[in-house]
Amino acid sequence: MEMKPQQDTLTIDPIAMNVVNRIASGSRLDGSLRYQGGLLVQGETGGSLHVQGRLIVWRGGVVRGRVRVDGDCYVFGQIGEAGGQPEDTDLECHGTIFVAHTGVSTGTLRARRLQLYEGADLQGPFRTLKFAGTLPVLHTVQPDRPASAPGHRP
Repeated sequence: MEMKPQQDTLTIDPIAMNVVNRIASGSRLDGSLRYQGGLLVQGETGGSLHVQGRLIVWRGGVVRGRVRVDGDCYVFGQIGEAGGQPEDTDLECHGTIFVAHTGVSTGTLRARRLQLYEGADLQGPFRTLKFAGTLPVLHTVQPDRPASAPGHRP
């Protein structure tokens, strides 16, 4: 009996994910662009992009330039130019970047988390974003006094 390796599944439901904007296959849109709600890229886009929601880069889709995503990012297509340099494209994601087996990134990716699926092609660097509000606060304990809860006065 031959055992097959377990496959991860990434399910995309644009309606449930509030992806209300779309760049269709065969279209190209460049400039200083802002999207309220998520964005599905099936064509090409570049420039200065701000997506207030999720970004989905579909197979055949290409995203270049300076990109900020306030939600998660799903990569089935291309981030950056094929054969491009990491500094040509910078994607800052305030959620998780998921790179599927068909996804390719030649740009610089920065996110809170990164999830790579088998076959994903990450050619550029990845850096973890850390936000000051998410770091724990450490209190010093005096050896002669027991520690007290924050806000508690002896």
